[in-house]
Amino acid sequence: MKPFARGRYEVRFAQSEAEVEAAQRLRHKAFLAARGHTRADGRDVDAFDATARHVLVLDTACAEPVACYRVQLFHGTEVAASYAAQFYDLSRLTHFPEPMLEMGRFCLDPSRHDPDILRLAWAAMTRLVDDARVGLLFGCSSFNGADIALHASALAALTGRVAPSTWRPAARAPEQVTLAKLSAATQSAATLPPLLRTYLSMGGWVSDHAVIDRHMDTLHVLTGVEIAAIPAARARALRILAAS
Repeated sequence: MKPFARGRYEVRFAQSEAEVEAAQRLRHKAFLAARGHTRADGRDVDAFDATARHVLVLDTACAEPVACYRVQLFHGTEVAASYAAQFYDLSRLTHFPEPMLEMGRFCLDPSRHDPDILRLAWAAMTRLVDDARVGLLFGCSSFNGADIALHASALAALTGRVAPSTWRPAARAPEQVTLAKLSAATQSAATLPPLLRTYLSMGGWVSDHAVIDRHMDTLHVLTGVEIAAIPAARARALRILAAS
C-alpha cells in the first residue's frame, strides 16, 4: 500500500520501531487504560508485532497516530501462525483457495471523534485487500470485559451468523462458550462492538463459540469476511472510499 493523505491525515505503514511503539501506546490507551488496566511502559505489546505490518492513520499536525491496526497475509497452512490460531483451531481454513489477511488490534484514539479517521482506516484496508487479491479478511472481534454475563444477549444474537461448516473454526481455547447455549437468552445486537457490526454488514460470519481472554480482559469471536460475498453496493462504496 502506498501512503496517501487526505486533509489533516496521512495513512501509511509504520516505517520505524519508534512508529510501531507509537501504535503500541495508542493500543494501550484504547484497550487497556480505557478499562483501568495499565502497564508500566504504557504499551500493548506481543510477539506478533514483530511479524505484522502496522497501518497508521497519522495526524500530520502532531505526527502521532490517531488510529492503527496490524495486518499479516497468509496462504493455506500458514494461517496456523496467525494470532487467531492461538485461540481457534483454523485447520479448515488451510484449504481456503485465496490469500487470507488477518487484521488485529484495530483501534481509534478514544479522545478523537472525527469520522474521517475511521473512513481512512477502512480506505486503507480496502486498498490492502485489493492490492494482495485477498479472498478472506479475518480477525478476533472483541467485547470489552471477560464476563460472559455482560455480553450474553449480544452473543445470542450471533447464532444466525455462524461460519459455514467448510471454514468454521473449531474450539481450542481452554475457556470458551458455545453460542448455541446462549440461544435462550434475550437476543439483542444493540451492544455488538462497532467493528463486529461493520464486519457483519459486509456479510461476515463468526465462530460458533466465544473465547474468554483473561490477559486482555476481553471476550471475542473469530470473524471472517469472504471478499467475494460482500454485497455489491457495499463493495462499491468501499472502493469509492479507497479511491477518493
